[in-house]
Amino acid sequence: MRILIANVNTTKAMTETIRAQAAASASEGTEVIGLTPDLGPESVEGNFESYLAAVAVMDAVVRHEGPYDAVIQAGYGEHGREGLQELLDVPVVDITEAAAQIAMLVGRSYSVVTTLDRAVPQIEDRLLLAGVSGRCASVRASGLAVLELEEDPDRAVDAIVEQAVQAVRDDHAEVICLGCGGMAGLDRKIAAATGVPVVDGVTAAVQLAESLVRLGLSTSKVRTYAAPRPKTITGWPLRQAAGA
Repeated sequence: MRILIANVNTTKAMTETIRAQAAASASEGTEVIGLTPDLGPESVEGNFESYLAAVAVMDAVVRHEGPYDAVIQAGYGEHGREGLQELLDVPVVDITEAAAQIAMLVGRSYSVVTTLDRAVPQIEDRLLLAGVSGRCASVRASGLAVLELEEDPDRAVDAIVEQAVQAVRDDHAEVICLGCGGMAGLDRKIAAATGVPVVDGVTAAVQLAESLVRLGLSTSKVRTYAAPRPKTITGWPLRQAAGA
């Protein structure tokens, strides 16, 4: 089995961190390939950058040469999953939704700990759209920018632990979801500090993607995620994939 995992930003070091975490959690025989978009911001923090990243990720996936069995979008709360589902015939899994789905299997309520406060409404909207917001106790910001997760991992752990502890104590969360692809690999440290299950979205997405492939399931093409209609798309990197 071969899974593509697409970073939503153009920072290659973060792509490798995400890919390594995904590969470590994959089953024997599963190959994980990391994709870094050729265009877009070095980190995605806000709606403008998220919409830009959505186009960049779709472009990177469509232009990838070679077969693959599933695609993971490794951006927490980001746009674009629906577009990938329209374009592709293989399963597409978003780490935001994957983390929430797994969290709801091991606790009544979950909280998300993310990066900057400006990401909170965007994540809340994504969870609402995915239909998993009803059991979300809170979305909390650690106050760290995305790139700070790579630059100062010790400070990142401290900041995330602080918010996770408050989510369990004050918001009555029973599970914590790590709200950024760049937080991959921190789940055990946070679990030790909080005493509750911690879900890393990258790991969750890999497990769900593998399961969908093994079950022979992919996105329904009957209505919502039907393939794009062939038409002229002027100047867009995806013009060939869209049938122009």
